[in-house]
Amino acid sequence: MNIRITYLALAAALAAGGAHTSAQAAAKAVRVCTLPGSPTAALDQAVARAVLKTAGVAATFVTRGIDDDGGDDGISAHELASTLGRDCDLVAGFPRSSVADASDSQMIFSQGYLRSGYVSVTLRQPRAAASAADGKETIAATWSSPSQLIAVQQKNARFDLENTSELTVDAVAKGRAQRAIVWYPAVVAYQRAHPQHQFAVAAAASPYADWHLVFASGAGMRALQTRIDDTLARMNDDGSLAALTRGWTLPQSAASEARSNAAGLDGTKASYRPASARTAGGFIKVSATTGGNAPGFDHEQVEHGQHLYSESCAKCHGAQLEGITAPALSGPAFAPAANSHLTIGGIYQYMSTNMPADRPGKMTDQEYADLMAFLLYTNGYDAGSAKLTAETAQSSTTPLNAGPRH
Repeated sequence: MNIRITYLALAAALAAGGAHTSAQAAAKAVRVCTLPGSPTAALDQAVARAVLKTAGVAATFVTRGIDDDGGDDGISAHELASTLGRDCDLVAGFPRSSVADASDSQMIFSQGYLRSGYVSVTLRQPRAAASAADGKETIAATWSSPSQLIAVQQKNARFDLENTSELTVDAVAKGRAQRAIVWYPAVVAYQRAHPQHQFAVAAAASPYADWHLVFASGAGMRALQTRIDDTLARMNDDGSLAALTRGWTLPQSAASEARSNAAGLDGTKASYRPASARTAGGFIKVSATTGGNAPGFDHEQVEHGQHLYSESCAKCHGAQLEGITAPALSGPAFAPAANSHLTIGGIYQYMSTNMPADRPGKMTDQEYADLMAFLLYTNGYDAGSAKLTAETAQSSTTPLNAGPRH
């Protein structure tokens, strides 16, 4: 169970590839894929089988999933788009939210069949442990995902960033963290594999927390999606949908809190734009074991990056990078004094692939590089005479610790 790509990044990437789906697929068996490494893959297949059978639609299930090559190097937008067009007509288990709903893409979506999302998890019987000298709580999160975006908004905390959602739950189970912000289906899957661990689950108070699983396809499958919607409505009314998803639904208390937290988002429309070719190399895994000098940048880039930030980022991240509805982009949660889990290249690729949240990919490669220069300068790195390029920013393996001026 290895979730190798963030759900926000995955939604953006798949939205970019939706136009490749052929309308001719409606005349033959519909090819159904699930997402790579998703803890709900078996559930998604079961729901898809039941829904399509009830709708009278012939279907075949692609056992490899979306670009499921067994590797561990992540998946790029280019690879996802290629796989969707070549192997799949319908994606079961596509995560969709009111913050990032891909409404302006060429993909279309069914109504949701499972409301889920990111939750706050602790052990029901926590291990006895000495209090930290600084009084901070250790919170586990999954790197480069909504889990991380939510976690870094927590107050008085230090962070244990893990590469998969399974390891994020495991951090709480094994005592590496006191609490975790994690995709709820990962909690269900972990507890089924390790029934000796019992977790207390609460809603995560964040606009990034609330998600629904849906069926996604290209625009040429609109007639199929209409049949799916009609079938989901019938199955919801007769209770058969609830029977299929039982065990994966949020606990009642967490679900109630999630509805309350999401109430202010009703009607919000944020859209994904197709990602550019800069994402073709795969999603970078962060490693603090590699290093080197931070890439150089000049004052002109800092000034331009500050302008870009004010226009596209400040409304969520704050005028002073202090964080509002999105995480702070300065200070120890973002650039600690030492031992950062984030690399400059990893941050650049995440930013250029997923930000700004309402229009990922809207800037050019060089504009993202200028924005990266501004973030580096704000976090203590000095400007020089060299110009930071997108290629240099993306390839940097230097951990983002606070710069020398700090």
